[in-house]
Amino acid sequence: MSNCLAPLAPDLLADGIRSRFVEGVNGLTIHLLEAGYSAPSRPLLLLHGFPELAYSWRRVMLPLAAAGFHVVAPDQRGYGRTLGWAPGYDQDLRPFSMLRLASDALALVYALGYDTTAAVIGHDFGSPIAAWCALTRPDVFSRVVLMSAPFGGPPRLVQSGISDDALAALQPRDKLAAALASLPAPRKHYQHYFSSRDANTDMLRSPQGLQNFLRAYFHSKSADWAGNDPFCLVDGSASQLARMPEYYIMDATKTMPESVSLMMPDPETVARCTWLPEQELAVYAGEFQRTGFQGGLNWYRARFDADVMADERLFADRTIDVPAMFVAGRQDWGIYQVPGAYERMQTTACTRFLGSQLIAGAGHWVMQEQPAPVVKAVVDFLRGT
Repeated sequence: MSNCLAPLAPDLLADGIRSRFVEGVNGLTIHLLEAGYSAPSRPLLLLHGFPELAYSWRRVMLPLAAAGFHVVAPDQRGYGRTLGWAPGYDQDLRPFSMLRLASDALALVYALGYDTTAAVIGHDFGSPIAAWCALTRPDVFSRVVLMSAPFGGPPRLVQSGISDDALAALQPRDKLAAALASLPAPRKHYQHYFSSRDANTDMLRSPQGLQNFLRAYFHSKSADWAGNDPFCLVDGSASQLARMPEYYIMDATKTMPESVSLMMPDPETVARCTWLPEQELAVYAGEFQRTGFQGGLNWYRARFDADVMADERLFADRTIDVPAMFVAGRQDWGIYQVPGAYERMQTTACTRFLGSQLIAGAGHWVMQEQPAPVVKAVVDFLRGT
């Protein structure tokens, strides 16, 4: 990665969204996009997931700013134009832990001159980070919107040791991996694959080319792919998990580019994709071509690191006590990928859970696929609380 990067070019952004850097944030120089920056209001902090960027929020930033908020979307540690993180595989994973990423969010709020926010909103892997923000610092993160990835709660201390509810379907990792590999059609969990040494190179040097890989990946998890018809799984057994599409529970012999290549849309479908046209997809391809995927993949690896996970024991059985809501696309398998998490989020993990909105016509990339109903849900939630 370059140590001297320019802000994102203005012609890639709508008028009213600007790109800039903020230095001295937990040892990082954070690149962020922001809108409504002249408004004298508390900020909305938007946290992206994988393989995403601050740019993933571009379709909702101006409408949220028009509702009166200073909207801030950073490239998080490991992504985009943010500097100060190490991109390698062989390194200490503690900088990529949930607690450190939540600490990055807190430090950014302070660096921007605020001591509280209107809300923290997280999508995909950004959702558990937003949850940890609200759980650990409710004085700063006074409301939370979780998107596409339910938060089932922090680790629970039990007699046999630590049992992480948020990853109940994945524990113990070796046992699940063996069970998936033993199925009549052997499978592997995508998070196990993302934790492998080869995943970064597989995706960065995908045979179909990086932009075509990203096209297939984004398409396969969207409402545009007809195969997305999610439902609740009975439990976290291998046979149940294998009912999910291959971008979650992969063919044991395939890489992720090989898995999603089967779902590559034809040119006519690509031309009709208004939520991610080729010139916007090229922004993702350009950023990941420069940085690689390892920074984001290290987030997944940290979730399987015993020492990293042990740090979360301090918050065993703590709840999110600020107003919370959940938003996802109705055709998003992410809602159900960890059996029971969606229900625990609503009943035990969040004590002031105010509703779940599953938006029609959207899959996993809900704020890009259907920005208007996402904005309405968020603004109604914020005004109602």
